[in-house]
Amino acid sequence: MFHDRLTDADLAAWPVHPGWAGLRDAFAASQPGRALAGHLRQRLQAGATVYPPHPLRALALTPPDGVRVVILGQDPYHGAGQAEGLAFSVAPGIKPPPSLRNIFLELQRDLGLPLPANGSLVRWAEQGVLLLNTCLTVEDGLPVSHAGQGWEAFTDAVIRHCSQTGPAKAFLLWGAHAQKKRAAIDTRRHAVREANHPSPLSARRPPTPFLGCGHFSEVNRWLVGQGQSPVVW
Repeated sequence: MFHDRLTDADLAAWPVHPGWAGLRDAFAASQPGRALAGHLRQRLQAGATVYPPHPLRALALTPPDGVRVVILGQDPYHGAGQAEGLAFSVAPGIKPPPSLRNIFLELQRDLGLPLPANGSLVRWAEQGVLLLNTCLTVEDGLPVSHAGQGWEAFTDAVIRHCSQTGPAKAFLLWGAHAQKKRAAIDTRRHAVREANHPSPLSARRPPTPFLGCGHFSEVNRWLVGQGQSPVVW
C-alpha cells in the first residue's frame, strides 16, 4: 500500500545507499537519534500526520562518493502529498509549491531554461546533487514543527561527511537554517554560496535575495573549473 506520510519511526530501517548506512546506524544508536525516534513514535501514536514517507530518500538516491553539490534547505513541505524526501522536490503530478516555483524562475533567469513539465528533482539527485534539509520530518500544516528534536545532529554529520571526504564540492545554503550549517563545512576547500530561502517570504528580500543569486550558473562554472561535467539543471 502506498503511503504519502511517515508510518514507521525505526530510523535504522529507513533505506539509504549502502555508503550512508554506517552514518544512519550510528545516529539511530546515539542519544539524539533515540530521542528523535521516541518523539516521532509519540507523535505518530498521537495521530499526527508526519511527512515525508521516506525521510532519508536523498541518501538513497545520491551515494556519498557521488556527491558533487549539496543544496541545503530548511524542512520538508508540510502539505499533503508534497514532501518526498528530497529538499524542494515534489513528485510528478503535484503542483510545484511556491519555493520550487521560485527555484524554476531563477533557473529561467540564470540559465534561460524553460519551466519544467513537473516538480521532480530526482534528475538532480541522480547527477550527484544532494538535496538535503536541515530537518527531515515535519507535521501537516506546521512548518519547522520537528526542529530541535534531533535531526540537526544527523544533518550536521551528513554535511561534515561530505566536507571531509572525497573531492571538493559546492554547497548552496538557502535560508537562515541552512546557513547555520556553514560551521560544518571546510570553506577553504569547498565552494560555499549563500542566499535567502526561495520562499516567497524571503526570495526577493535583502541581504541576499534568492531571485538573482545566479547559483546555478556559478556552480556549473565551478564544476567545469574542477574538471567535472556541469549539472544538467
